[in-house]
Amino acid sequence: MDILKAAEKLMSMDESAWQRHSSPLSVYSRFSILPMFTFVIGIREHLGWWTLLLFGVVVLWTWLNPRLFSAPTTTNNWASMGTFGERVYLNQKNESLIPKHHLKTAKGIILLQLVGLPFWFYSLYSIDTLLMMISTLYLMFTKAWFVDRMVWLYKDVKDLNPIYQSWYKS
Repeated sequence: MDILKAAEKLMSMDESAWQRHSSPLSVYSRFSILPMFTFVIGIREHLGWWTLLLFGVVVLWTWLNPRLFSAPTTTNNWASMGTFGERVYLNQKNESLIPKHHLKTAKGIILLQLVGLPFWFYSLYSIDTLLMMISTLYLMFTKAWFVDRMVWLYKDVKDLNPIYQSWYKS
């Protein structure tokens, strides 16, 4: 999807950043981003103008996260393979090796994420704490499901491309 490619470009993900992002510390700590955005925006009435500063810190964390950790010595784990699968998926226009069932399922999960976004945005607008928690958990669940699907994708295609094979370190 073009939105994913745009996000990759916005994040300036070069080869070094991708290698660092394959660290489980990067992947797992990245799950903190949505709750942090939710929290900062959710308490904006209490923070006033400080909201902008904290929002900036979360944006900075979002950009820094894939670069902060060193590349892992082993990539034989769920988090690393999820990152590799995402790279394969982002390259789908240039890659005929991706099985159609993976593309269909990934697009379905992305659609489910898009369905949850209006509820999340409304919860932030209305400062509805319960809806914030539910919609944030929903979006985090669908993100974890997407990453899990990317692991499956990577496992299915890694032996078909020498570049993909080179990412795997047992």
